[in-house]
Amino acid sequence: MSVVGRSRDTTTMKAKLPQDYTHTDDLAWHPFPEAFSEGGVMWKLLNVSPEMGGWTAMFDCPTGSSFARHIHMGPGEYYLMSGVMEVQGGESAGGVTAVAPAYGYEPCNARHDRTYFVEGGQFYMTFLGPIQFIQEDGTPIAVISWEEAQGLWAAQNGQTIPT
Repeated sequence: MSVVGRSRDTTTMKAKLPQDYTHTDDLAWHPFPEAFSEGGVMWKLLNVSPEMGGWTAMFDCPTGSSFARHIHMGPGEYYLMSGVMEVQGGESAGGVTAVAPAYGYEPCNARHDRTYFVEGGQFYMTFLGPIQFIQEDGTPIAVISWEEAQGLWAAQNGQTIPT
């Protein structure tokens, strides 16, 4: 990224970002990396927001699938459209058992040792910051920000990322 040269008495003006629209049925499902999930989780990237550090995706999770241990580095919101999802071990372990249709909010620094699909389903999630996948002791494995999500989606779809 270059910095535009300017004098001290000016402010850099920026164009308004364009509105965007994606018809989700037009997007193909792609595998979410096995390093971060088990059981055949698929995903569709719907949007990235570099100015906000966020990204939005849909996930299709078969019965018995799960997401690996992770920490939400920023807050996130999800809408479970179908299925049953155990977050933080489900209700029996002090977490949440989300039964569709359901909305959930994940605060900054929320740690999930396992997000498990008791009954397969789909959910939509907006991440307002990266997700850090971790080992049991908290050692980082990978950080997935909007840039990594966009890079993975572009690679899976044979797209190039504009500079």
